[in-house]
Amino acid sequence: MNRLRKFLLHTMVWIFLITIFTFAATAGFNSSNGVYILFVGLSFLNIAIFYINLYFIIPITLDKRKFFLWMLACLIVVIAFLAIKYGYSFYLYKLSGLKMMAKDKEMSFSEPFNYLLGTFITNGFFVFLSTVYKFTVDWFFNEREKSDLEKQSLTAELAFLKSQINPHFLFNSLNNIYSLAYQKSDETPNAILKLSEIMRYMLYESNDNRVALEKEITYLKSFIELQKLRFKGKANVILEVEGNISNQNIVPLILISFVENAFKHGLATDAKNPIHINISVFEDNLLFTIKNKKNNLNKDQTGGIGMVNVTRRLELTYPEKYKLSVENHEHDYYCELYLNL
Repeated sequence: MNRLRKFLLHTMVWIFLITIFTFAATAGFNSSNGVYILFVGLSFLNIAIFYINLYFIIPITLDKRKFFLWMLACLIVVIAFLAIKYGYSFYLYKLSGLKMMAKDKEMSFSEPFNYLLGTFITNGFFVFLSTVYKFTVDWFFNEREKSDLEKQSLTAELAFLKSQINPHFLFNSLNNIYSLAYQKSDETPNAILKLSEIMRYMLYESNDNRVALEKEITYLKSFIELQKLRFKGKANVILEVEGNISNQNIVPLILISFVENAFKHGLATDAKNPIHINISVFEDNLLFTIKNKKNNLNKDQTGGIGMVNVTRRLELTYPEKYKLSVENHEHDYYCELYLNL
């Protein structure tokens, strides 16, 4: 909130409060301009107490954790304005000839103790009010700043996680193409072309927070075709898509790690146990399942970042809107991912 908007907001609030206070305080008196002058003047003195504490006393004392000095300064202000208010009221009543009648009884200063006690309490209330306001505003500001920092941190983390996907995928794909080239396969040019199409999607079309589910599925199909080239057409993969996938969006590159792992750790050449991928969409929900037979003769001793990456991205982008279930048995692997799109 800029200074002008803050000033206008405070002004409107004080005008409203002064109006309510003045009419409430003068309800029992005969109408007189002098009565309104008295109570409006007292209201401005209360406002002065509020801002003196807010902008002068608190920054010098409480913000520096000088609590005793703050209490002493507030007491001085309360007593000083007690004298100012008494003098102001006495002047208007006695010297200016202001006569205020309440229920046929004239207002007087015959009981100064009650007047001074009430004024002391009022002054203390405005000191308390400004202190509460200060801490409330600071609390909201700190919470908003904390929230902004958390969002920035999450955004940076997501960007980092996403940046890991491309090198991770590229590393695996180049290994596959290297294998084709080493075997002098005629499919090597097609594999390079397919990789360039996939990289174009990853670099240019998946920069948004959400992408069309149709595009993400097309990307998965392209990846599978690239893997089939690697296996010279001997890869056995079943990809089923059920439900209406149009007008649905998904976090980009969230499913690829599961498919990558199936090819990397699975046995894709077993015709009796193909890699089975199913994507089912119902209403605004998606169920992704993948099952593959494990290739125990080709274990990756170095591990990988794929599954750790995708799990963390799910936590950040689908908080409390996803359920991931993994069954990692000796000879087969099954994964089920539920997303509330």
